[in-house]
Amino acid sequence: MVCVLCYGVNVYGTSVQLVRVPDGGLQPQTGVDQAGVLHLIYFKGDPMGGDLFYVRQGVDDTTFSAPIQVNSIPSSVIAAGTVRGAHLALGRNGRVHISWMGSAVANGGSHEKMPMFYTRLNDAQTGFEPQRNVVQQAYGLDGGGSVAADTLGHVYVAWHAGAEEASRKVWMVRSDDDGKTFAAEKPVWNRETGACACCGMCIFAEPSGALYVMYRSATEMVNRDMFVLRSDDFGQTFDGVNVQGWEVNSCPMSTSVMANGLANSWAAWETKGQVYFAAVGNLDDVKPVMPNGEGDRNKHPALAQNDAGEVLLAWSSGSGWKKAGTLRYQLFDRTGKPIGTPAVGEQVPVWSKPTVVAKSGGDFMVLY
Repeated sequence: MVCVLCYGVNVYGTSVQLVRVPDGGLQPQTGVDQAGVLHLIYFKGDPMGGDLFYVRQGVDDTTFSAPIQVNSIPSSVIAAGTVRGAHLALGRNGRVHISWMGSAVANGGSHEKMPMFYTRLNDAQTGFEPQRNVVQQAYGLDGGGSVAADTLGHVYVAWHAGAEEASRKVWMVRSDDDGKTFAAEKPVWNRETGACACCGMCIFAEPSGALYVMYRSATEMVNRDMFVLRSDDFGQTFDGVNVQGWEVNSCPMSTSVMANGLANSWAAWETKGQVYFAAVGNLDDVKPVMPNGEGDRNKHPALAQNDAGEVLLAWSSGSGWKKAGTLRYQLFDRTGKPIGTPAVGEQVPVWSKPTVVAKSGGDFMVLY
């Protein structure tokens, strides 16, 4: 069993547990299955080529299980830049699916044609299948990728690629057999928005099958806007909307995230040094909400909604290239109104970012 450093705080009547990632790990990603089991992956090792580990925690457990290494090729995971970390999704019957941008170590030492790896927990839940590169033609990976899964057996892996930012596209592969096989990649949208090369992206599936893609554009190399796309036919076609604009002639190296909610799916992202979130169930009515106070290099948001409808938004403040940040978090009521002011936690390590879990009974857990 793995013990972790943790402590609890009370935020206007709601319990928030702050938990350091096991083994001093970085870039935690979490999922909670229908039985309430918490699934967690984290990175360890050289940021240019390290390893992923998986642990879980039952509803009544106070510690995590012994770690299982995820990647079958040693040192094949890249974490440098924070945007390139691994992603986790829970699919049919709670199966764990994981994707990540491969390191140069896993690519023969070359930075050309970087791989996008995928693996899943085996049937016995004792380990992970050998990792697979799902890229067949759409090379040019830089800002990492993402994975999504629903309860119907669909699994998706997405990334953006292309020679120039203004012409980059988001590409996706789809599996209809729980990740056993994937079809060839295809672009998700025919609109020419470009994609910010060094920014992370997010793909997310609701349990019932609605699929979302979230990424930052690079139109004319200066319009670094956030787009949210939605598909109701399992990724065959998408509709999309620009949820917030940002004119800047450089890559902000940002990340975005999505999560299930009581009535809507939620999305969170960064714009102009501030973090925002919004319900995205209706793309015609996306209303960004920000924490109290001005932005100050606030990056890498994470969020979850509890049974009472409250939303906890967490982020790293002041982080940058080879620079640690400070954990901050803000509670919002079910209408999106901020409750009090943002709270300040411990230091978020270099290359890391927080994740938020809504626990049964209305409590939250923030891992960092």
